[in-house]
Amino acid sequence: MKNIKFGALGILFGIILIKSEVISWFRIQEMFRLQAFHMYGIIGSAIIVGTISIWLIKRLQLKTIDQELIIIPEKKFHWGNVYGGLVFGLGWAITGACPGPLFAQIGSGFFIIMMTLLSAIAGTWVYGLLREKLPH
Repeated sequence: MKNIKFGALGILFGIILIKSEVISWFRIQEMFRLQAFHMYGIIGSAIIVGTISIWLIKRLQLKTIDQELIIIPEKKFHWGNVYGGLVFGLGWAITGACPGPLFAQIGSGFFIIMMTLLSAIAGTWVYGLLREKLPH
């Protein structure tokens, strides 16, 4: 029963991505060409909601459903995050898709995105192979 709830939430999330045009290759290209505010508005509002949510979790010391305290560890700056973000953004710009809406794009009939999905899986696999040799 729990998986059905998560599946329904995933479908609802996919519908929201489609209706808000977040999965639109055209909208993504507009963003990277600095031609429209649409995607920046969506990403910016997500950042604001996330920031407020984390602040509330810390301030109110919220707990999980199992009554465990939610602990958000502090993270140190690392240049690897910058390089990874640049590679991620470049892939996003080239393919017109980020990992979040891949399945919504495929579900909408853009089957060419399956190549992007397979490439993302392959990239994750290669990272797993090279992880020990990479600076962290």
